[in-house]
Amino acid sequence: MKTINNIKSRLFCFIVLFIPIIILAQEQGEDPLLYQSIIPMSKQSLLKDVDVIFNTRFSFNSKFENGDYEKSVFSVDQFRLEIRGKIHEKVSFRFRDRYTRAPKIGSQDNINRTTDIAALFIDFTPRTKFSMGKLLADLGGYEFDMNAIYILEYNDILDNSDHNLTGAGISHKLKDSRNTFMFQILDSRTNVLKEQYDNIVPDGTIESKTALAFVSNWHGTFFGGKFETSYSYGFFNEAKNTSMNYIALGNKFKSNKLLLYYDFKYSTEDLDRRGIVRKLVKSDDASKDVVYVENWLRAEYRVQPKVNLVLTLMSHSSYWNSNPDVNACNKLYTSYGLIPTVEYYPFKDLNLKFYLGYIARRYDYSSYAENAYGLEDKNTGRLSFGIIAPILVL
Repeated sequence: MKTINNIKSRLFCFIVLFIPIIILAQEQGEDPLLYQSIIPMSKQSLLKDVDVIFNTRFSFNSKFENGDYEKSVFSVDQFRLEIRGKIHEKVSFRFRDRYTRAPKIGSQDNINRTTDIAALFIDFTPRTKFSMGKLLADLGGYEFDMNAIYILEYNDILDNSDHNLTGAGISHKLKDSRNTFMFQILDSRTNVLKEQYDNIVPDGTIESKTALAFVSNWHGTFFGGKFETSYSYGFFNEAKNTSMNYIALGNKFKSNKLLLYYDFKYSTEDLDRRGIVRKLVKSDDASKDVVYVENWLRAEYRVQPKVNLVLTLMSHSSYWNSNPDVNACNKLYTSYGLIPTVEYYPFKDLNLKFYLGYIARRYDYSSYAENAYGLEDKNTGRLSFGIIAPILVL
């Protein structure tokens, strides 16, 4: 663990301390040898094809529950270091690591869970690309596709998902350039079965020898770019005769000042991959036959060049179809989310914004869930003020 942290620290120091020295020497026309550059002059031309990005969100949050004030704290909500670029005319790489997540090596994929992406991308043709490594499973929908620093709070499915998986993918853009299709074969999880499910697995569950996921995605563009789609279907082989099916239908509409997104998500899981139902009822049997259904809507309206208004609405419903109680109601709860936000861009030439938003959530449990498991309806709130910026440092 210390070795991993040391590597991160050294990489961070290298970027912050040494690269600016190289650039400064070049800009001032001085002899780079005076600075004893650790990158040979013959290799420095490669930097023109490399981007180094700090994906950041810093905030001050005041939290509430059931109308009562809880506390206020400063927080680094997101800090993801991303390095990407070309190493050949047809070969590129992308690496992104999250500094706001506890490190742990996956027992199946053998890579730290803090690493979002560590992959190579090869252009077979100008319209066909191959990728391999730790990838983002292309699960579709714009809530998923959007940079995480812009999402003040995820809906329940993505908030409980592990969508950074190791495998390979291929994408092909049609000649009309309006449609792109992708197919991925991935490890269906990062850990062996029992570890993935916190050692809570129904009796008789046998780990699959080919625990793979198959994900297909369609990105479409219509009406001169005013309407776009991000539709996907994923099949995850979790164990023998046990699987998860996931559908996401993402839609995007844009006009001069308005951006409108709508996602529909549906997940049916023989084993409770998200763990939402299992955590509610605290039973091994809750690991079987659950269904999650979601809606996510986001509207952005640019009032002025420096002022953007954002409103996010979302709902989630959880169902437990294998409840052994014959009198049970399959639907356990529905949650709702409301996130109004004001964004202010102080600079014309820098993608940095101040924001003020309120994240309101409500959880309504069915009468059965309240009586059987002692659950109570609740609402939470968070007033958040901060800065969002994908900082391009190189």
